[in-house]
Amino acid sequence: MDALLARLTSTVPAARNLEQLTRPLLEMLGAVTGLESTYLTTIDLRAGEQHVLLARNAGTMVIPEGLTVAWSDTLCKRALDEGRMATEDVGACWGDSEAARQLGIQTYVSTPVRDDGGELLGTLCAASAQRRAIAPDAESLLRLFSTLVSQFLQRERLMDDLRAANEQLATYALTDALTGLPNRRALFDELQRQLQRASRDGNCVLLGCIDLDGFKSVNDQLGHHRGDLFLREMAHRLMLELRGSDMLARMGGDEFVVVGPGVSLDGLPPSEGPLIDRGEPVQAARTLEQRAALASVGRFDLDGHLLQYAGASVGVVALDPSRVSAEEALQLADARMYEIKRARRGSIVVPAVVAQAAAAAD
Repeated sequence: MDALLARLTSTVPAARNLEQLTRPLLEMLGAVTGLESTYLTTIDLRAGEQHVLLARNAGTMVIPEGLTVAWSDTLCKRALDEGRMATEDVGACWGDSEAARQLGIQTYVSTPVRDDGGELLGTLCAASAQRRAIAPDAESLLRLFSTLVSQFLQRERLMDDLRAANEQLATYALTDALTGLPNRRALFDELQRQLQRASRDGNCVLLGCIDLDGFKSVNDQLGHHRGDLFLREMAHRLMLELRGSDMLARMGGDEFVVVGPGVSLDGLPPSEGPLIDRGEPVQAARTLEQRAALASVGRFDLDGHLLQYAGASVGVVALDPSRVSAEEALQLADARMYEIKRARRGSIVVPAVVAQAAAAAD
């Protein structure tokens, strides 16, 4: 036992994951018990399944890793229900277990693996196809190893929870809470990536600003709740019209921005500034501009009220990525959007409530 404890003092601190911890424990457990197979299982009580996570086999009987069996048929459940850790005659004790019969188990010893709150996580087991006397130290050793595995499992679960929480926080930090779109910070990150990539590839970048004309009237007529519904529905409609490579972001209020890769700059004479106003790049910008503008026009059902919306002001520019920063790019797109807004000023229609949806249905 002293030699075993000496091995533990070197094995446990060196383990970086559950497998590195458990495999030496299974080897030691096999050496002490003399049983052919030692294995660690996990238990999903909701699914009613037991899963063999890690196993060591040193004889004719094989407990395969990855094996999943019905929890109700297992020796582990019978042992827990009866408060019995071990038997040298499985057939006499639990002859109704089909899983034990198929695996040929005659000698069996196990202990539950529980967390600090008592929740059942799995079992640590040893088994053999021959009837063997169970070593006096086997049960105490199983309990010791079960404690080590439990502590490691809880540590891994805590680390998984922390990673998931950090990922969720990062997502929240980059997401607009109302629409679920990327927010201003995420847009700047993506815009910088797009500019860098396009500069390497010799392409332009398309960047557009979308301003929802008359949005204040929506809030004034229908209230902020329906104004929020309008923003969410508008975000959805715009997304449907964009390319898979485009990013749509909400900058705040009633302003959205779209950024995406443009066409190649090969064959075009160098522009005098970052703004490209000729050839295929500007044609691609106008196409995106028109698609976004048309997507914003239409009738919106806002929680029982039908709103007829004449469309947003959309301005899209094609940019030379090697000659512009993210901040300058947004200023140029914003200027193009205001140019469109001025051109539309005489034709912009204040959003109007057509009817209550229920009345319209009648």
